Amino acid sequence: MTYKETIERLYALQNPEKVTFKEKKFGIVSNNSLGIYHSELKKIAKDIGKDNALALQLFDSGIYEARILCSKIFKPKDVTEALMEKWVKTFENWEVCDSFSMGLFAKSDFALPKILEWTKRKPEFEKRAGFTIIASYCMADKLSENDLFESLFPIIKQEANDERIYVKKAVNWALRNIGKRNRDLNKKAILVAQELLETESPSAKWIAKNALSELERDNIRMSDYPRVKYRGMVEGFE
Repeated sequence: MTYKETIERLYALQNPEKVTFKEKKFGIVSNNSLGIYHSELKKIAKDIGKDNALALQLFDSGIYEARILCSKIFKPKDVTEALMEKWVKTFENWEVCDSFSMGLFAKSDFALPKILEWTKRKPEFEKRAGFTIIASYCMADKLSENDLFESLFPIIKQEANDERIYVKKAVNWALRNIGKRNRDLNKKAILVAQELLETESPSAKWIAKNALSELERDNIRMSDYPRVKYRGMVEGFE
């Protein structure tokens, strides 16, 4: 699909009422938006497949939905640090932030360095991106041992006092996903949440209570990474 064809397809789906609905219902405030749901963009991305050149053109169009589409068709392993820095500075809401962070950044070679950098950033959605990468990296990385994820607990504890809604929700998300990686990390994430519960920060207390409500459930959906079968598959290619 060419750039012109893709833009025409996006404009064919234009619906100003959806722009208003998304803002009122989901808090998605966006500039130059056509009003296209995420599910519709996923269908377009599937039809296109991976296409880095087209992705870059779409991002530079400045159209909100074209930028989200960029995050879905760019190959994660081709992402550069320069592109990540260019893109993260444009994030204006949680939807575009999470689309890039989950589908692209968490699968890139720069996931861990950007976690360390961005979780300390001041702008709300740059900081959210750092924690969203953590939440996604827990599932994207099937091989790393527990110590890597335990090393992220101090970051979570340090930034849990950020009262901004989209930051604290991402911090909570990161803590919960580490705690769902395996049984041992679940126990340690619960201890971190219990520590946060004892602080004076309203944000930290909210994060802790919300995390514990899931992490302590008997029927919690738990992964079992690192899985031996994945390690064997990787070694087989070496």
